[in-house]
Amino acid sequence: MVTQTKIISLEEYIPELDEIIRQHKGLKGSLIQVLHKAQQGFGYLPIELQKYVAEGLKVPYSEVYSVVTFYSFFSMEPKGRHIIKVCLGTACFVRGSAKIVTYLEEKFGIPLSKTTEDRRFTLDSARCLGACSLAPVMMVNEDVYGRLTPEKAYKILMETYE
Repeated sequence: MVTQTKIISLEEYIPELDEIIRQHKGLKGSLIQVLHKAQQGFGYLPIELQKYVAEGLKVPYSEVYSVVTFYSFFSMEPKGRHIIKVCLGTACFVRGSAKIVTYLEEKFGIPLSKTTEDRRFTLDSARCLGACSLAPVMMVNEDVYGRLTPEKAYKILMETYE
């Protein structure tokens, strides 16, 4: 989950990133740890940050890029403070979850897998959230909501998540 709440520039983040690199430099298997901490602090891993980490750890940029693109935990795009996952598994889909996705895309003005301009929300999907009896379901951060309509989902988001 993203812990960075204030949008900062990479230049502002460099001192913190330097400290993370310093603490891990030369340690076996440190690349994933550095990337994980960098994403927690900065919110995502843009190419410029990846290149900085590669230089700092003295590893090829291709190795950093390979790790970032291989593991689904890492993101090269900014994520919102609140991650919305609408279930598109069979039970939820049959009960209208695609309509929820379409409604939220229209309301937020973003396509699936993107983040609102203010970085309040990232809209995503999941294949199954394990709550089929409550279909259709969405998860926001760690909270699960079921028996949704498009309007109910939007109302929950607007009233619960600042």
